[in-house]
Order: sequence, then structure tokens, then C-alpha cells
Amino acid sequence: MLISVALFVLFLLVIAGVPVAAILGVVALVISEFFAFFPLTAAVGEVSWSASSEFTLLAVPMFILMGEVLTKSGMTDRMYTALDAWFNRLPGGVMHTNIAAATMFAATSGSSVATAATIGTVSLSNIERYGYNPRLFLGSLAAGGTLGILIPPSINMVLYGMLANTSVTDLYMASFIPGLVLAGMFSLAIFLACVIKPSWSGRVQRYTWQERILGLRHLLPPLLLFLIVVGTIYGGIATPSEAAAMGVIAALVISLAGRGLTVTRLIAAFEGTMRTTCMIMLIILTAMFLNFCLGSLGVTDSVLGLVKGLELGKYELLAILVAIYLVLGCFMDPISMMVSTAPIVIPLVVAVGFDPVWFGVVFMILSEAAMITPPIGVNLFVVQSLRKSGEFRDVVIGSLPFLTMILAFILVITIWPKIVLWLPGVLAK
Repeated sequence: MLISVALFVLFLLVIAGVPVAAILGVVALVISEFFAFFPLTAAVGEVSWSASSEFTLLAVPMFILMGEVLTKSGMTDRMYTALDAWFNRLPGGVMHTNIAAATMFAATSGSSVATAATIGTVSLSNIERYGYNPRLFLGSLAAGGTLGILIPPSINMVLYGMLANTSVTDLYMASFIPGLVLAGMFSLAIFLACVIKPSWSGRVQRYTWQERILGLRHLLPPLLLFLIVVGTIYGGIATPSEAAAMGVIAALVISLAGRGLTVTRLIAAFEGTMRTTCMIMLIILTAMFLNFCLGSLGVTDSVLGLVKGLELGKYELLAILVAIYLVLGCFMDPISMMVSTAPIVIPLVVAVGFDPVWFGVVFMILSEAAMITPPIGVNLFVVQSLRKSGEFRDVVIGSLPFLTMILAFILVITIWPKIVLWLPGVLAK
């Protein structure tokens, strides 16, 4: 009864367009008011303090600020041009550059929304300029942006590590190779589509070898940032939170040295960081209170016992979870989906024998699918908002080939889990 009421209230508010943080809070209040033996709202302060005082969460605003500084300083524009000189000769042209630039920016920002918005802003004018197929081009921007929550340093990975009580360092190591492989699969989708339909490729902008080689210098700053942040984590020199702070300092130094960061742009970066951080933290706090209510009433233990009683195999459970998350992704953003379901789902997958680090990568990939799944796919709206005209369904249709690749990749790492677990195992020795 409790679960039915909670789900009914949740979906009713989602359909009504209420902000996610408010939805989670209202569902928690309904449970506390009508199902608890005593008012659980008395614990709001303690739950909020416990959730927000986690040292690991300090990495969230730091990674957001690092991405904001890179965007505002103009470094992304130069990086995009440098990559375009090498990738635009492939069938699909600039669309491969979109994926490559999104991959590199994801390795310094940790945010899918920021990645999609930044690369989309730089690249969108190429559709008309060079005659690309609009739908596939828009899909490449939306899908490329999703790599921000998979390729380290990922903000979502930090939150998953906190919820699953799992090492963020191991999660970062586990997600590095899958992130690169999935980026390659996105490019493969573009390549195959443009081989079948050559007219979708558009016209190619010509670069001389001198321009290609000289442009490589613009790839050094983001590579340096990646090495500073991820290298210090892998090397055991810094925790994710400390590495994020080092990344912010390095981003500021690089941007100031390149004379791309003014006082006005720096203030804009701080404002963007505050807005995004407040949104994420409000979702986390309300979700934690909802999880507290569910745990206090024994819902988590009941669901765990019910699933164990069904005697499902590990792969049957995984298939069910994939289907559930694909449905949830139609109505919830990845962070809300994760913090509201992880306390129930993670004990289930561990109980049937899955590695929590491996499932963390699977969860991030499912979150990527959620970001390009209508009607609430966040990246779909981000890309559409950057356009001056055109229908929303163009972005949706253009994302379908990439959504197919995401689902295929989940099957691949299920059959060969070493793709995920090999690097953490090697670096742990």
C-alpha cells in the first residue's frame, strides 16, 4: 500500500511538472504523515546535516566550477577547432568532432548538461554552414553530452560512491575504458549512418597539415587538467575532493595565463556554479529524507526480502532493473533517479552477486540513456534550447541511434565485465 501510494504521488507530480526536489519532499511528507507511527519530520535536520556534511560531496561544486571556468574562458572553442582539424575527414565530418570534443570536455567538467550545452553552443551553426543532416547532428550533440556522467571526473560517480559506500577512485578507474569505448560506438553509429546516406555528411572544411599540427597545442590545457585531477586520484596523491580543488586552481591558472578569463566571466562562472550546486544539493537532501522514511518503515528490507523470495537469477534481475530505469528515465533526471532508488537497488544487486563497482558503471550508462529518452530527457531539452528554430522531435529522432548503442553496450559489458573491472584490478596490484 505504501509503495503504491508513493509511486502514485510521485508520477502525478512528475506529470504536473513540479520540480523534482519538491516531488521527493512531498512524497516523503505523505509517507511520514499517513504511514509512520511517529512524525518522521522531526529527523529532517539530522538527516540533512548527515547528508550534506559528507566530505566527498565537496567535489561536486569544485568539478562544476572547473567546467564553468573552462567554458567562460573560451578554451572549449579552441579545443573544438583543434579536434575538428583531425576528425572532420571521416564520413560524418563535424559530427565525429562533436563526439571527440564532448569526450575531452567530459574529462574536465564531470557534467553531462554542461558538456551538451558547451559543445552544442560551439558546434550548432555547422548544420546550415556545411549542410549536415539536422537530426543526426543534433543527436550527436545530445548523446555526446551524456559522456559527462561516465568519463571521470564524473559528479554522478561521486554521488553513487557516497550512496553505495564504494570507493570513488575505483569507480573512476572502472569507468574510464567504458567511456572511451562508448564514445567510439557513438562515432561508429555516425560512420554507418553516413556511409548508408552520404548526403548526411555535409561538406568538409579543409585544413592544412600545418594547421592540424599547430592546433594540437590547444588540446594541452584540457589534457593537463585531466592528468592533474584524475592522475592524482589514481596515484593515491589526493582524494576526489582534493583533486577537484586542485583542478579548479589549475583551470584558473591556465585560463588566466591564456588571457581568456575576465572578472565578468569569472563572476558568471561563480553564479553558474552556485545555481547548479544548489539544484543538486536540494535534490540530494530531499531524496535522503525520502530514503530515511522508507528505511524507517522497513520498505527497503521488505523489497529485498520480496526479490530474494522470487529467486530471480542475477541476469533476470538485471534485465528487470534495466527496464525499470529506462521507464524512470522518461520522467526523472539521472541524479534524482539515482539518489531515490540506489539505497534499495544496490543491496539487491550485491545480494545476487554483482560487483557494486561494475553496477555503478552500468548505472551511469543507464543514466546516459535517461538523458536522451523522451519526454524528460534532459540533454534533449538542452540541445533544443540552443536552436533558433525547429521541432523538438528532430532532437528525439536523431538521438535514437545513439540510444541503441547505449543499450548494446550494456549487453557488451554484461557479457564481458572485464571491460569495466580490468583497469581497477590492474591498478590495485
